[in-house]
Amino acid sequence: MSEVVKLRTRAEIDEEAAAWVWRMDSAGVAAAERQAFEAWLRQDPRHRRAAAELSAVWGALDGLAEAKRGEKIATFTAKPLLVRRTQRWWLAAACVAAAAVLGALWVGRGSELQTLATAVGQQRNVTLADGSIVTLNTNSIVETDLRRHTREIFLRKGEAHFRVAHDRSRPFLVHAGDAVVRAVGTEFEVRVLADQHIDVVVNEGRVEVQAVPVPPSQYASAPTGQATARVRALHAGERLSTANRDYAVTAISAQQLSSELAWREGAIVFDGETLAAAIAEIERYTDARIIVSDPETAALRVGGRFRTGDVQEFFDALQTALPVSIRRSAAGPVFIDPRR
Repeated sequence: MSEVVKLRTRAEIDEEAAAWVWRMDSAGVAAAERQAFEAWLRQDPRHRRAAAELSAVWGALDGLAEAKRGEKIATFTAKPLLVRRTQRWWLAAACVAAAAVLGALWVGRGSELQTLATAVGQQRNVTLADGSIVTLNTNSIVETDLRRHTREIFLRKGEAHFRVAHDRSRPFLVHAGDAVVRAVGTEFEVRVLADQHIDVVVNEGRVEVQAVPVPPSQYASAPTGQATARVRALHAGERLSTANRDYAVTAISAQQLSSELAWREGAIVFDGETLAAAIAEIERYTDARIIVSDPETAALRVGGRFRTGDVQEFFDALQTALPVSIRRSAAGPVFIDPRR
């Protein structure tokens, strides 16, 4: 099976994107330079995404400059209209490299509000004001609200890993799907599933997972025993899925834990999953639609370690190891057929 090879880091791509966007914003850009920029964009899908995000952040700098002081929003620069061009592109690049914070407001009484997001196929690290580190996986949205007495995180979509800075005076609460995860100083990941259930995996320390209580008006329709919130404790090397009605905690091996967290290194690991399940996971990292043409092919087992940013590598490995062929239609979808 295919091995993961070293890819250029997101920080390196962001730095290049910052330089290009700065140059393209200059007056009188030569046609040859614009052609070089277009060529750079075509080299890697991540180039185009990084440039688009940086352009949005750059535009936000000007928007923040026009914010009224009466709105009580403190921005990261006191006089952005006076910042020189060379300073602006560096500042914009720093914003993107720090995690493409789509919105960041400081509101009175020591509260920090942020919205963080990743596009399809992206991962990035964000260091919060309290020192905690949030790592977002592909196509994820996280909102943070750090207050004087509590730290609340809202995982609206996708998957995130949390390395929580120790602070017993301020609980760290992750609201996600149908539950709340509580931690003090630990490392764990949370994934929101399509049905709003969540998966929680702990790789260090201890967390508590509590079901979101069902409102009294919904008691009649709630599954038996779900009207009252359940609480389960998880320790390092354990996982829980709220899709299991009893909130059962299961142990996972060190190898399984490493596979679960491989996405933080830009990799995805399969160990005997069906091809259908593997495709469902791969599709989280690409805009391509992948269709397995028949049930027998979908039931084939897949193993290996692949780069999350290289779907073609996955297809090549499938054709080498399994009796399948890859067919691309003119309409766009990719079909996986049994080999004839």
